[in-house]
Amino acid sequence: MRQIVLDTETTGLEWSQGDRVIEIGCVELVDRRPTGNNFHQYLNPDREVPQEAVEVHGITNDFLADKPRFHEVAERFVEYIRGSELVIHNAAFDVGFLDYELSRLGRGWGRVEDFASVLDTLLLARQRHPGQRNSLDALCKRYDVDNTQRELHGALLDARILADVYLAMTGGQKALFTLDEEEAQAHEGEGGGIRRLPSDRPRLAVVRAGEAERRAHEALLDRIDKASGGGCRWRRPEVAGDA
Repeated sequence: MRQIVLDTETTGLEWSQGDRVIEIGCVELVDRRPTGNNFHQYLNPDREVPQEAVEVHGITNDFLADKPRFHEVAERFVEYIRGSELVIHNAAFDVGFLDYELSRLGRGWGRVEDFASVLDTLLLARQRHPGQRNSLDALCKRYDVDNTQRELHGALLDARILADVYLAMTGGQKALFTLDEEEAQAHEGEGGGIRRLPSDRPRLAVVRAGEAERRAHEALLDRIDKASGGGCRWRRPEVAGDA
């Protein structure tokens, strides 16, 4: 599966008011592994970047003066994302800006979702952590992802950080069970060898929850349900059936 973790930086917050994209950063994942085939481009927006925006991302008018316009890189960008799943935090913002840039090119270019599907990690995080802060920085703290280099926003840096957050949020400890041969040998060399359990070992004991534990669990679900406005996933039949 090919996924593109994407982020943008812009001149402001409202494409409908003429704000433009000034940086696109993309990190490619294939089968949940980064490939190094990334896309990164600064863009001349043909308008001034306000100082308040510069204070967020540090990208100045002078720096962008000799950078290409969006129409000069549009075909390369579209071919890069074509057929992938885009992983974006607060996708409505970035997709809205990119759709606006594509619309300025004239008829026939379409919209982002004509080329790729979109997964919004902000919506995913809200489903998994209802009632909690789900900004990228908050998720970095929750999943122990290093974001110490993020003094200023940057599209490629933020895409790399988001890739780590997304893999942690959706994969848990999966990496422990997907070591390739070279990694496994290195792991064994560190004294952490892989020990396979015998197939005829006794079955694990199943310990059922007691009445007090069930009541405590229901009380916890009540609190989650209240905090999420009735969105507790563990009380949905389709979720319970998948457990």
